[in-house]
Amino acid sequence: MPELPEVETVMRGLETVLTGQRITQVTLARSNLRFPFPPGFAKRIEGRLVLRLQRRAKYILAFLDGGEVLILHLGMSGRFTIIDVRGRMTGLGEFYDEAATPDSGKGPHDHVVFTRADGLRIVYTDPRRFGLMDLVAEEGLGTHKLLAQIGIEPLGNEFGAVYLAEGFRGKKAPLKAGLLDQTLIAGLGNIYVCEALHRAGLSPKRKAGSLVKKSGYDPRLEDLARHIRAVLTEAIAAGGSTLRDFVHPQGDKGSFQQVFAVYDREGEKCRKRGCGGTVKRIVQSGRSTFYCPKCQK
Repeated sequence: MPELPEVETVMRGLETVLTGQRITQVTLARSNLRFPFPPGFAKRIEGRLVLRLQRRAKYILAFLDGGEVLILHLGMSGRFTIIDVRGRMTGLGEFYDEAATPDSGKGPHDHVVFTRADGLRIVYTDPRRFGLMDLVAEEGLGTHKLLAQIGIEPLGNEFGAVYLAEGFRGKKAPLKAGLLDQTLIAGLGNIYVCEALHRAGLSPKRKAGSLVKKSGYDPRLEDLARHIRAVLTEAIAAGGSTLRDFVHPQGDKGSFQQVFAVYDREGEKCRKRGCGGTVKRIVQSGRSTFYCPKCQK
């Protein structure tokens, strides 16, 4: 599933073609994605001006004039294709659809088409249909079932060692599971948690609560918070990570996978200077975890 950097990259690409633009037509090829579209979905969007876009966790929010917000989630295989009036295409987020090519808007997996006043089309394609779209009143956004229980943003001002310490206090769950808890931290995913833990020298298997003491917290939480910010920031700057066919708004592939230290590097030598360990893969809560047993304690 696309993680925070990939969703941020797609959101920024959509900003360039949606912000300040009016959607004149919405075409639905089916009645549902993961969930049914809300009543009157297309008609409620048609004629609306897109005021701004924002990412919240792994959701993209499009704020419309009239006080409603379009909620978008890419699921496992969702992507957007921009088709201008001359038929030129740009892909926005092909993450798990191997060997995918941009569709015309009439392909078997092209489920939603948003058309601007000038004829430019934004096509949502999703072979697995795990993505979703909803339309809600802006004043109810904070209590919406998809967003109400989501934690703070890891790139926001609230995030830091103190916040992590309070969230981890008394927790017996593994550290990696604690970081993937979306009610604690919004948008953190498997890839970037593995990379941040490696940089911080912390084992994904240790109990999250072991980093919190009666008198305070382990100073390595400072390092962990700093590395989480750094990994996410670097990944966004690189346009995300291309595991198969994820591409960013300019049509180029994301490149952060080129600097992975542990993720998907099972059996390789640890890249940390002076370590000499070997990257190992284990399964935690059904997900692959990559780490170096020698330097991550």
